[in-house]
Amino acid sequence: MARILVYTSPAAGHLFPLVPGLLALQERGHDVHLRTGERGLRVARDAGLNAQPTDPAIDAIEVDDYSTGKDVDKLRRGLGSMLVRGPLERVDLDRAIAEVDPDAIVVDTNSYGATVSAQASGRPWAIALPSLLPLPGKGIPPYGLGMAPARGPLGALRDRVLWRVIERQYGKAMLPRLNALRADAGLPALASPIDHVLGPDRLIVMTGEPLEYPRTDLAPNVRFVGAQLWDPPAEAPAWLDEPGDPWVLVTTSTEYQADEQLARVAVEALRDEPVRVILTLADAYDTAEVAPAPNVRVERFVPHAPVLERAAAVVCHSGMGIVQKAIAAGVPIAAVPFGRDQPEVARRVVESGAGVQLRTRDLTPERLRATVREALAMRPAARGTGGGARFADAVEELAPRDTAERMVVHAAEPHGRPA
Repeated sequence: MARILVYTSPAAGHLFPLVPGLLALQERGHDVHLRTGERGLRVARDAGLNAQPTDPAIDAIEVDDYSTGKDVDKLRRGLGSMLVRGPLERVDLDRAIAEVDPDAIVVDTNSYGATVSAQASGRPWAIALPSLLPLPGKGIPPYGLGMAPARGPLGALRDRVLWRVIERQYGKAMLPRLNALRADAGLPALASPIDHVLGPDRLIVMTGEPLEYPRTDLAPNVRFVGAQLWDPPAEAPAWLDEPGDPWVLVTTSTEYQADEQLARVAVEALRDEPVRVILTLADAYDTAEVAPAPNVRVERFVPHAPVLERAAAVVCHSGMGIVQKAIAAGVPIAAVPFGRDQPEVARRVVESGAGVQLRTRDLTPERLRATVREALAMRPAARGTGGGARFADAVEELAPRDTAERMVVHAAEPHGRPA
């Protein structure tokens, strides 16, 4: 059996999708060692994982992209915050490698310093990506802009030009600090941010249909393993089963991004509608200042799985976690993206027929009410998820069950269409 070292950023949205696959690896007899932030440590241990804390100084560096207005400034500030963590992550993972002596390493995509440490170690390694694949391809719109696919020569020209623009913007925000980390580790500089995700032995993408577009030219290191859905076990509140109007779940980002406006507008939009609203605010709970309404229940957190079993619609910030959970449950989505990868996720919601989108600049009670009504009229089918076994299969390509030879398994080329 193999020793597998896994390193993740402090965000719950990056830790939770790893849990099914890491448990599956343990069930197959592999020795899994997880390094995660303090907030997720108890959750991981309660799930049955061998988890140790990352350097607490990493947790203290806030990703505050919400503090600026323009999208390009948000990109630079968000990536800048994560790259400030880089030197700490590199030292932290170097130390963990010395302690564990792993056969393979899996690093969260947002832990840039840890990716440098993993590559410099010379061991088989992978990046775990709990979001959409940010790679160009035939017929693939430029990542992050939330654009619909375009066909024909003009569409191909649009994509080619705008992909260059996106690549340049990400490069300016990401490469100077990342390449400084790489130089310090004796690694060559990257010419493009795309090279970052093409660098590991495997890029494990924790999504698939219906959010991913079909690809005919997929890079050979990419493995789509489907949505990896997991939340800490929790009982359904008794009030969920009380008779009444249909439930609508309204939720903001787990990792704070100043999206309280969605909560405030949703209350005004739905207070007189024939629905009951569960509003979960997470880190925005103490700052949202939501006006009371007779049909709205405000909570810091409610386990989403039992709510989705009973919900008629979801109103959300277009975060990858809640979107994939709603799709798996067949619950229509009113997607209101605020930043990060959310404009792209919201576009995929629309293209897949899983819901409708409302742009943030159009967010008013009247328009949100109309958007929710449109979502409530939809009946999308529930979609299957990937499951931990597929994640474990991808990791075993790095560290097969028989690790005596200490070599990477050369798996068959992946199918062009993400599953």
